[in-house]
Amino acid sequence: MSPTPPPGLDPERLRGHLDRERPGLVRGPLTARLIEGGRSNLTYAVEDGTGRWVVRRPPLGHVLATAHDMRREHRVVTALRGTPVPVPETVLLCEDESVLGAPFYVMEFVEGTPYRDGGQLAALGPGRTRAAVLGLVDTLVELHAVKPDAVGLADFGRPDGFLDRQLRRWGKQLDASRNRELAGIDELHATLGRRLPASPAPTVVHGDYRLDNVLIGDASDGDRIRAVLDWEMSTLGDPLTDLGLLVMYSTDLDLPHSPVSTTAGAPGHPSPAELVERYAARSGRDASAVDWYTAFAWFKLAVILEGIHYRYTLGQTVGAGFDRIGELVPVFVEHGLTTLREG
Repeated sequence: MSPTPPPGLDPERLRGHLDRERPGLVRGPLTARLIEGGRSNLTYAVEDGTGRWVVRRPPLGHVLATAHDMRREHRVVTALRGTPVPVPETVLLCEDESVLGAPFYVMEFVEGTPYRDGGQLAALGPGRTRAAVLGLVDTLVELHAVKPDAVGLADFGRPDGFLDRQLRRWGKQLDASRNRELAGIDELHATLGRRLPASPAPTVVHGDYRLDNVLIGDASDGDRIRAVLDWEMSTLGDPLTDLGLLVMYSTDLDLPHSPVSTTAGAPGHPSPAELVERYAARSGRDASAVDWYTAFAWFKLAVILEGIHYRYTLGQTVGAGFDRIGELVPVFVEHGLTTLREG
């Protein structure tokens, strides 16, 4: 008896599409499983007994405008394949919703570990932990050094007015998911708008850059980053937004049993200040306004989590841990306000 396929992916329909578009790629019946950990786009591992691939598609149900764009995600991953930024090789993009019920793309399966919390990272020991996190900074520097026009991404975004537009965009995302009162979130949004910094020269930005979104090899591989994943928020814009998010995820949230956590508690983990200093030294950029970018990261994640909480209340989420997302949103709002007040 064949295993029950996960929601959102029909292996037989996927197999038929791959046979038409990439004849000979798949050699047997496909099986699929949902890869846990993602809170937005759905990620599946599929295999035919010899080969393995990954499929990405939007979430089921409530989808916010401008989010979950498979064409953009597929485009940037494909463009970066020949650069120093490690990304999987893409197989195909399908925008025909009759196949799986939504647009999707397929890419190669890359071996590696996404370290999702401090406890998991601590198993590496202080030396390897430090090396892995500093490697995360170095890969970010490599990403921001890519010349967009050299890889066909010159029109990938509109960098002029990027921060102002980002604030307005995330404000609209918040409004689209409002179904309860959230103390302080409008104050945070307004304060960020009043203190908007001047952006450095634009680069390709990932938009959700953290240890959880990269695959790291083992000790024999030098704990190097083998692939950067989850490019759904990527665009051309202010590179310090990626740095601010990395600083946020390097702050100890002290939230036990939380479905959203940081790796900051692992022994050997570099401090946020050291990460900023390393990035500034290696990239040559002025990172003195990093507090604003970190507060913006707190706000952005609060909005994302509120959107996921909204989908959960509608019964439109797949996977475990969504029942506790809603209680985290006020914590992220308060961190954002504190960062702006105190640095």
